[in-house]
Amino acid sequence: MSPAPWDIGLLAVDAAVAATPMAARARAALPGVRQVVLSPGDPLPVSADGGRTLHVKAHKGRFLRPCPATRNYRCCGYQIIHIGENCPMDCSYCILRAYFRDRTLTAFANTGAMFAELDRTFGRDRTRPFRVGTGQFADSLALEPITGHTRELLGFLSDYDNVILELKSKTADLTWMEADPHPERVLPAWSVNAPEIIAAEERDTAPLEARLAAARTCARAGFRVCLHFDPICFFPGWEAGYAATVDLIFDYLQPADIAYMSLGSFRCLPELPRRLAEEGRALPAYMIGEFALGPDGKKRLLRPLRVRQFRFLAARLAGYGFSRGLYFCMESDEVWREVFGRTPRMLGGLAAHLLDVARNRGG
Repeated sequence: MSPAPWDIGLLAVDAAVAATPMAARARAALPGVRQVVLSPGDPLPVSADGGRTLHVKAHKGRFLRPCPATRNYRCCGYQIIHIGENCPMDCSYCILRAYFRDRTLTAFANTGAMFAELDRTFGRDRTRPFRVGTGQFADSLALEPITGHTRELLGFLSDYDNVILELKSKTADLTWMEADPHPERVLPAWSVNAPEIIAAEERDTAPLEARLAAARTCARAGFRVCLHFDPICFFPGWEAGYAATVDLIFDYLQPADIAYMSLGSFRCLPELPRRLAEEGRALPAYMIGEFALGPDGKKRLLRPLRVRQFRFLAARLAGYGFSRGLYFCMESDEVWREVFGRTPRMLGGLAAHLLDVARNRGG
């Protein structure tokens, strides 16, 4: 028997959601894995062989929430649909290391409650557009072959032509396309990085070429895709590394295939280096450098170094004819001015601008 995906050694399903379609899909996708049903109050068991636990449960809080922004840095206005927590991939820079202290993967199966909440928001005014995504507290697609969460969500959203869903991933999974979604309402998205960073710091992720091949498949099917250079890391040879990535992008895609791209410099909570040391992982070179503590409590590369990298990537992308959909993730107006010569306010607000870009409108 082939090994379970993502080294999952235990499927734990709460009794309250044991009869849901998602629980059934998970059981069918993990036939050789130990499976338990948890009654209220039961402790979450651990996998006997050291594998991961997938916990299928109900979410008791809000499903739709704003992206966690600060007043000091410009936010893109993205809203999060909370489908689960934690990620099976192992990126050294990931902020989820600070949020979740174990290897447990969580999927929320009470989709009826989720859809009721989303209907109250999306259905209240069908003329109001929304740009939402699922890739904040979990990879959008890492568990899709097991849970079918995205296919279920896309089926629900088929009745809401005012909603655009971004699916952000480091996998090459395209099983969500089985839901036959409207291409104008879905933005398949991938994180991209320099080859050196992907090879050394993004363990268990799809190779860059596989991500871009998946993006090309989506573009040929009529979808416009999104790419995210985040985090941009400062390491010896970064110019050649990021230049190679930009060049490879346009080996697979045309500028018109891409709705937008974000640029985000490496930033982290101060305890991240200690967490890596506790895991026995060597401190990456990009974490050893010139950093300052930002107003959001995160360590950030010094602004002149960030601006240098941003200008380099913006110029490289412009050389291929891509500039309109380029934006910064969590940067100040000062950085916007230094790199682009304008601020989000001059675009009519970043959230409004990206909505127009996502809906393929001019401007």
